[in-house]
Amino acid sequence: MKPEVLQLSPILIPEINTRLNELFTVRRYFEQADKPAYLQAHGANIRGVITGGHTGISRAIMEQLPKLEVVAVNGVGTDAVDLAYARDRGIRVTATIGALTEDVADLAMGLLIGVCRGLCTGDRYVRSGQWPQSPTPLAPLPLARQVSGMRIGIVGMGRVGRAVAIRAAAFGCPISYTDLQPMSDVPYTFVAELKQLAADSDALILAAAADNAQAIIDARVLQALGKGGYLINVARGKLVNEADLVAALAAGDIAGAGLDVFVDEPNVPEALFANENVVLQPHRASATLQTRTRMGEMVVASLVDSFAGKIPQGCVTG
Repeated sequence: MKPEVLQLSPILIPEINTRLNELFTVRRYFEQADKPAYLQAHGANIRGVITGGHTGISRAIMEQLPKLEVVAVNGVGTDAVDLAYARDRGIRVTATIGALTEDVADLAMGLLIGVCRGLCTGDRYVRSGQWPQSPTPLAPLPLARQVSGMRIGIVGMGRVGRAVAIRAAAFGCPISYTDLQPMSDVPYTFVAELKQLAADSDALILAAAADNAQAIIDARVLQALGKGGYLINVARGKLVNEADLVAALAAGDIAGAGLDVFVDEPNVPEALFANENVVLQPHRASATLQTRTRMGEMVVASLVDSFAGKIPQGCVTG
């Protein structure tokens, strides 16, 4: 008999879903209209859970799964999972650590280039038919900001931070960073204080692992970043005080921002919508076919290994 797995959020790769169905009896909780009744009917036999970083799994649901052995998170965020409760019960929690790194770093640089060079503004200008209407086509558009050679400050020199640094270095950018401590295996300049890093940077890129994050980017840091500075966030929305960011952009205290993550997703501050100095994305840094396939493969492997009594790759509960 195949192990029963409760799926709390969808996986978009058909090949991964086929593999899941071959190996397990998949109970698609996310499709059910009456979720409590579905859980009551099937919860007693569930040995594994598939969920996403946003969805996680509540303690209340885990308490209704007496045979639960593993929670496989299709993502890197585990702040929506009660890890302490999982550890107490001996439930393994896994994340797709490492699978997202290259795509997230790519998008960080894409956001920086997009906002500095006004790519979205230029795109809208062409699509709206305005270009032929101007006798001097470039006149209505402000001059852009060169990216090559910008002083880049990276918050968090983990996997993503290092991948961002490699990309930024290819643009001839001097790189500084802050983290809990200096890293002896990177050639970049360590700056202990976040405000000082902002003051020393033309662009501040947030790449920190930030489960249970607090708002570290506030008015004080944005003021230090300055009128020519850009904020890029591909980490967690909670790292930024959004009210302070909106105010800084409105006042011209910083030059612009590129944001993939927000405090209360999918709700984005409407004040950002009309600001041409902001590039927005709907939390999709990992949304490529290649990365989502790798993530799905890691989810499958986590379930297989756990049911075989092995500690799976990416286990965050020991």
